[in-house]
Amino acid sequence: MNIGVIFAGGSGRRMNTKSRPKQFLEYNGKPIIVYTLELFDNHPMIDGIVVVCIEDWIPFLEKQLKKFEINKVVKIVKGGNSGQESIYNGLVAAEEYAKDTSDTVVLIHDGVRPLITEETITDNIKTVKEKGNCITCIPATETFIVKQEDGSLEIPTRDNSLIARAPQSFYLNDIISAHRQAQKEGKTDFIDSCTMMSYYGHRMNTIIGPMENIKITTPTDYFIFKAMVEVHENQQIFGF
Repeated sequence: MNIGVIFAGGSGRRMNTKSRPKQFLEYNGKPIIVYTLELFDNHPMIDGIVVVCIEDWIPFLEKQLKKFEINKVVKIVKGGNSGQESIYNGLVAAEEYAKDTSDTVVLIHDGVRPLITEETITDNIKTVKEKGNCITCIPATETFIVKQEDGSLEIPTRDNSLIARAPQSFYLNDIISAHRQAQKEGKTDFIDSCTMMSYYGHRMNTIIGPMENIKITTPTDYFIFKAMVEVHENQQIFGF
């Protein structure tokens, strides 16, 4: 079984929106979160979707699912006090839904990353089944500078540098066990799932995803998203 765990629990402070969180901003009458959910809902290898949502916005999301005929969402759960806690809530819901967690794959994805592709989802699932996990990345296009504890600087070459994005995908048993271990140890500040899994000794595997797979967190990101949607629509209509 393959389950998408979509995180839509952020409040969007960097977007400076006053009326609604960023994941519910609309373009062409459709919220960003729906663009994201459609990709998973339409994918033939996805069996179910769990959405982690701001509690006050769950009724609105339920209406949008009906309006846009999103059929694979099996559960909507409220977010936690942190991103790590919110993802755990989603994983627990996936665990409750899955008939057999031993071979269940979960794809953890941001609700405000609506520009992934069907191929990216397919590659995540295949890589987990072949290698145990999968982190969607893009090549580094700028120079990274890593500050060491002694104050010195390390500058890795771009050839050896990738930028981690999403989905980040795992066997459900592996990632939920890591979360429960972190809870026992009182570790609540893991920035993302691959950081947590790496900390607990898992070797991460990667694929290269599309460069446009941005996370919409600022007004600039939103305008890039609009432009990319228009490009995709023009390709469908005019064939270029």
